[in-house]
Amino acid sequence: MKRYVVLVVVAACLVQGCKSKEVTPAAKIEAQKQVAPLDPTTLGDVSGTVHFTGKVPVAVKIDTSMDPACAMSGSADFTAEQYVVKDGKLANVYVYVKSGPAMVVAAMSNGPAAVLDQKGCRYTPHVIAVMQGGSVEFRNSDATMHNIHTMPAVVGNEAIDVSQGPKGAPVLKRFDKAEAMMPVRCNNHPWMNAFINVSATPFFAVTDAAGHFDLKGLPAGQYVLGAVHEKLGEQTLTVTVPAKGAAKGDFSFAMK
Repeated sequence: MKRYVVLVVVAACLVQGCKSKEVTPAAKIEAQKQVAPLDPTTLGDVSGTVHFTGKVPVAVKIDTSMDPACAMSGSADFTAEQYVVKDGKLANVYVYVKSGPAMVVAAMSNGPAAVLDQKGCRYTPHVIAVMQGGSVEFRNSDATMHNIHTMPAVVGNEAIDVSQGPKGAPVLKRFDKAEAMMPVRCNNHPWMNAFINVSATPFFAVTDAAGHFDLKGLPAGQYVLGAVHEKLGEQTLTVTVPAKGAAKGDFSFAMK
């Protein structure tokens, strides 16, 4: 019974305003943890494919000869990753819930940290996503010095600019605000780039090599999904998720 009283008090403060001190992020998370678990009979899924139409841009060849360690790692000859298209399907697209019915989550745990490795003198994966409040573990698997330089556009996401020695200790950083396609660069190797996405809900994905994505366990209802590509921008799509069923959510991008 106590946990329902806590939720009522928090709701009253949000509607009427409280005279006490502002609720801390930790207190907000604790209150959210006390929400009853979602009923499995009311949940559904969304799956889809992101297509690319038209002529695919020629991949830009990257010269990594400025660092002999990169050449030794076998990465002396590779191309940029802006447009990864296979059989008309587009990889590295961030898909997330942009709006929808009120959603509750029994446990606000973000699970294990997402991993962004520096391997072969490139960031791997090229695009990652976490839920707000979640963390990214930055690794350096190379035998050369690397740098992690994030450039957030949203206030509340701290800019990071740290160096990692060859095969150095991992660096763990937390991201607190929703943001799409936050750039990551390496100050030591200008061709290295990646993107971090921070979702306001636990319903997000990054398309795989086949352009496919899945969003599982959504409460039934109507949603607006966003699909964001680093160069082609954002598209939206409205889908209706049935209870104990699946909705289809395909997107199609083309060169502007």
